[in-house]
Amino acid sequence: MTANDRDPAIELRDVSKTFRVAHKKGRVRRGLREVVAVDDISLAIERGSIVGYIGPNGAGKSTTIKMLTGILVPSSGQVRVDRLDPSRARLEVTRRIGVVFGQRSQLWWDLPLRDSFSLLRHVYRVPGPRHQENLDRFVELLDMAEFVDVPVRQLSLGQRMRGELAAAILHDPTILFLDEPTIGLDVVSKEAVRRFLIELNRERHTTVLLTTHDLADVERLCERLIIIDHGTVIEDGTVADIKERYGTERTVVIDLDQPSVPLTVAGTEVVRIDGPRQWLRFRRADTTAAAVVAAVAEQADVRDLTVDEPEIDDIVRHIYQASR
Repeated sequence: MTANDRDPAIELRDVSKTFRVAHKKGRVRRGLREVVAVDDISLAIERGSIVGYIGPNGAGKSTTIKMLTGILVPSSGQVRVDRLDPSRARLEVTRRIGVVFGQRSQLWWDLPLRDSFSLLRHVYRVPGPRHQENLDRFVELLDMAEFVDVPVRQLSLGQRMRGELAAAILHDPTILFLDEPTIGLDVVSKEAVRRFLIELNRERHTTVLLTTHDLADVERLCERLIIIDHGTVIEDGTVADIKERYGTERTVVIDLDQPSVPLTVAGTEVVRIDGPRQWLRFRRADTTAAAVVAAVAEQADVRDLTVDEPEIDDIVRHIYQASR
């Protein structure tokens, strides 16, 4: 590995972005006020990683992505993408990145999908043999053989999104920015997209920065999670570590041989009863799942049991609330 290979794929140092927004001052006069979209963010993303970058609407996610792709220039601080400043070397950065926006298309509406891919080959000046090699591989991975010759306007949303993904990486980018790539997709299409991204990262070590409101994407794809709110990073760590630190409550679901009065187990609370099934909630700091199960087994005959971990949605919601 060279020194350049050890450099972060993406780096932001003390980056801020403000906008001047018009507002009314009295009945006639209008004034300008500054709105801070991104506030002094510093972070580095390693090459070959898949990182979730999430936050509520208006948190600053899209502004960050636009600075990373060169669409916006930061008000202060430094942005580096593959060691380049996107605002100063926008053409070169464009060759090194792929971008997929869930609500925008880079495909030609009236052309067959294959023709869109061919046009993009010329846009990025990809050699013919390499383009064909990539296209064959992506058609296979994304299961596009049945619709690659169908006009884009006739494709379903799931088929079109698979086409958008292929279009974004046919030129072999080292970094892929994904903004809501599974929005509106059915379960089958979502899983196809997730499998493809995992395979792409495994085969080509493509760095992926993912923004999404679907936290199932984060759990399925990402090892690291960065949470942003009001333009600042409020949490940054592995998904496992964040769940461990903030997922303080767990639930043991007990199936008894027959209905019973609420079980009494130290450190737990029975939060629900449905016939012979009872839900016992406990805090990690108070006891363990093994201790709860052992205590229940002493009181009643257990037919089955499961341990429910806290949902990532609930954990992220708790982080938002705590930051405010």
